[in-house]
Amino acid sequence: MKTILVPTDFSKNADKALIAAKQIAGRTGAKLLIMYAYQPYVGDYMVPESITSAPIYQQLEDDYRSKLNELVSTAQREGFRSDGIFETDGVETAVLRQAQETSADLIVVGRTGHGKFLDKMIGSSATGIALHAQCPVLIIPPDRRTEHFDYIVYATQLEFDEKEILVSVIALAKQLGGKLKLVKVNSDEQLNIQPDGQYVDELGKELGIRREDIIILTGDHLMDALEGYCERIMADLLIVSHRHRSFFEKILNPSMTKKLTTETHVPLLVYHHRSSHTKFRVPMVILD
Repeated sequence: MKTILVPTDFSKNADKALIAAKQIAGRTGAKLLIMYAYQPYVGDYMVPESITSAPIYQQLEDDYRSKLNELVSTAQREGFRSDGIFETDGVETAVLRQAQETSADLIVVGRTGHGKFLDKMIGSSATGIALHAQCPVLIIPPDRRTEHFDYIVYATQLEFDEKEILVSVIALAKQLGGKLKLVKVNSDEQLNIQPDGQYVDELGKELGIRREDIIILTGDHLMDALEGYCERIMADLLIVSHRHRSFFEKILNPSMTKKLTTETHVPLLVYHHRSSHTKFRVPMVILD
């Protein structure tokens, strides 16, 4: 992993995301790109240009630039390679553009809770960023301070070919020094076509995943079962693969990824199951 993009709005939630990003960068040597997307509170089309260019607006922008520079300087003093990016655009648009332009390997973002206006500028965009980014996205919930990744859970369906993503997930667990468990939940919300035993055997032979590290649960609701298991083992990270499905697949089996990004209490890492791109480069460190 070479580059981690960390959007901030200088809120407590964003600070928690930066802490998590530093943990990963410390293990991988990745560079931190800390970015802020400045959004004027009044649209230029609503008031005369002379008002929008008044000193108070310039002072606000200067203050935000100063805060961003301080975050970057602090990271550098702590020994991290770090740069700042100041954007003037909507949060989601700016983050997705910068992730592509900088070839980011990972985006780390804090999810909003119930807070002030600034708490929601980045946090409310977390789901859109996670679902539309071209690279994996790690979402840190508001009630978690992530300082280590000792226990990692990968939510599998044991149905589709996930081996390409699992190669990256296994590399993640090794580099972060975490114990990896693959968890499948048998429920009406999940497809269950291929016999589990067949796929488990393939994972063992091809990727060296032990049977005891593949957990099969039964529950009425996928999310509740996943979160319940994560709580029992005190998981530090839940990983899901977001599959871009056809219109009919969306009707038959609505995606759980969006719900997880907005509701899970466990840090969530979202991969995208697309054959056209696998963003993580091996070796690497390395998402309601």
